[in-house]
Amino acid sequence: MRREDLADADCGIAQALGVLGDWWTFLIVRDVAGGTTRFDALQRELGVSRRALTERLGALVEHGVLERRPYSRHPPRYDYLLTARGEGLLPVLIALQDWGTRHLMGDGDVTATADAGSAEARRAHDLVGRRLPAVVLPAADGQPVAVAATAAWTVLYLFPGAYAPGTHGYPPGWAEIPGARGCTLESTTYAKRHPDFVTAGVQVYGISTQRPDQLADFAAYAELPFPLLSDEDGRLGAGLLLPVFRAGGVTRFKRLTLLVDPTAVVRAVQFPVTDPAGSVQEMLTVVGEHAGAPG
Repeated sequence: MRREDLADADCGIAQALGVLGDWWTFLIVRDVAGGTTRFDALQRELGVSRRALTERLGALVEHGVLERRPYSRHPPRYDYLLTARGEGLLPVLIALQDWGTRHLMGDGDVTATADAGSAEARRAHDLVGRRLPAVVLPAADGQPVAVAATAAWTVLYLFPGAYAPGTHGYPPGWAEIPGARGCTLESTTYAKRHPDFVTAGVQVYGISTQRPDQLADFAAYAELPFPLLSDEDGRLGAGLLLPVFRAGGVTRFKRLTLLVDPTAVVRAVQFPVTDPAGSVQEMLTVVGEHAGAPG
């Protein structure tokens, strides 16, 4: 009898664990979301046996979590890609990461930042050298933006949440969450310094997990000259395992900034960001060091 045959037919948790009850399976989905889509690369990253990986990949394809897409006919080779059903697991991965970081690696308190020497900070800085996953995020105006296909130096600043006055977006207790405040200041400072980034040949995107309509209201209020993107579905967050926290029933990014080169490879990381306004000038200096622009 297979494990999934033992699941409670009326319980969604039991049914899900019938498909995903093996911890290797979660790690496979994690790595595929991050852009590792080929068998040999997955085996190298996970350190799992070829037989075990073959079995788990086959099960995920059978259950519609992954699909196989050929990239070589002779010999036959495949990319393993998330289906719509697989993408539905991304919030689960993010929730597991948040729970582990907060309750197993931390003291259980809600925080929008991290200690500079923490495991969370080390993981964020380990993003240097990583290629962005091929995700498409909606801008505030609803237009899709492929953040890994811009062919230009790019600053991605990720922020917990910013709302136009009168929209009642901030949850109760927001001001008491360490690191949560400062999103409006950070965004307006990027707006003021935007001409310097343009002169440097660098484009700027702000990204949060807010809905596009919320971002549109804030962008109009703050008169931002660059796009805001919504990662409401967790595609970028899960793909890069970005630091997150929960507030007001919503998963939110901790404040973090990436400098990405024209080949979509991360070249610099700011995390934790303790000075939202000052970090903008710091990023201009980093841009000068990496992209040859004046700091």
